[in-house]
Amino acid sequence: MNNITMLEGMNILVAEDDKLNQKIINFILLKKGATVKTAMNGAEAIELLANDNFDVVLMDLQMPGMGGYATASHIRKNMQNNIPIIALTADTFAHQTDEYLDAGMNACISKPVEALGLCNLIITLTKENKN
Repeated sequence: MNNITMLEGMNILVAEDDKLNQKIINFILLKKGATVKTAMNGAEAIELLANDNFDVVLMDLQMPGMGGYATASHIRKNMQNNIPIIALTADTFAHQTDEYLDAGMNACISKPVEALGLCNLIITLTKENKN
């Protein structure tokens, strides 16, 4: 697998309300070979998850309506879905790591995202989820 196709065959859900962040993240993922769907808020993310199979969710924490914490908690508790969830946030203080984990997220990455770091994290979490 080369760097260009490192996410080939993956179906990724991006839950992000900021249009610029969506464009940047989607560009990175598409360039690496992934298929991407975007949700503007948690309710849309839940609807997409109920109707499609995804390999991973990238979840903004601060969305209108249902934010990232509530959405991740709903995915874990109500949908009984163990899909890897990566929190997207500009706030990465170490003391908040427990909040991400308590909500059911697997990892956190700060915005603006670094392309290779994001892709490597996605690969690591999806491999762990398949084992």
